[in-house]
Amino acid sequence: MSELGSQELAQRLSSLTRYLSQDIGGGPRLVKLNHVINMQKGGTFLFVLLMMVLFQNFSTEMWVYLALHGTYGICWLLKDATFPDQNWQKRVTVGGAFLSFATVLGPYWSFSWLLASGIARGGEAVSPVVMAAAIALHTFGLVVMIAADAQKHYTLKVKRGLITDGMFKWVRHPNYLGEMMLYGAYAVLVGHWFPWAVLVTIWTLVFWVNMQMKEKSLSRHPGWAEYKARTGLLLPPLSLLLKGRVAQRQVGSQP
Repeated sequence: MSELGSQELAQRLSSLTRYLSQDIGGGPRLVKLNHVINMQKGGTFLFVLLMMVLFQNFSTEMWVYLALHGTYGICWLLKDATFPDQNWQKRVTVGGAFLSFATVLGPYWSFSWLLASGIARGGEAVSPVVMAAAIALHTFGLVVMIAADAQKHYTLKVKRGLITDGMFKWVRHPNYLGEMMLYGAYAVLVGHWFPWAVLVTIWTLVFWVNMQMKEKSLSRHPGWAEYKARTGLLLPPLSLLLKGRVAQRQVGSQP
């Protein structure tokens, strides 16, 4: 699909998701979207703990899952209290708040249910290697997401326009990359196809659409073409990695 076609598709999907998450049902906008998000993020620790008690599953992998997903929710609340994302401060209808939870935020809670109930992995224990991989992926993801959001928040307080250094030097959407790493870690730990189906759907209909709309907005700023050419959407471009490796070889070959 061409870049123009991708943006047109993203525009249509963005209009649809905006209606479903903000306007559906009509009536007054009584609920702030960040309150819906914070309820789910902050409530994750208690929900996972409830799953552990309900299924009497206090295995190592459940404690690890609680520590990862539950702690992330607390970190999100801390982030929202100190440098909130303005995109989540808008007010939505009751119907929009309900659909936001039911179709995006709520399905995340199914991950811990699958693991605690034994449906995932057939009740078999998660190997130490898988747990270590999930912990490592989650740690990197949390650092990338928090650092990128903090940089964006405080940079835009000083100057508007493109952010082309720091976490945004090689990747245009490091905050989305961090989120994908975080939730990918939960799916790795659960080891079931359903979390991946949820994630691919959300990453396509929400993350990809938001990234396309953000790029359309950023394209009006001077320097966008050059910045886009030398960076990747979510990962550093292969040409940049190869260039860095060649430079290292040249330095190493010098007498």
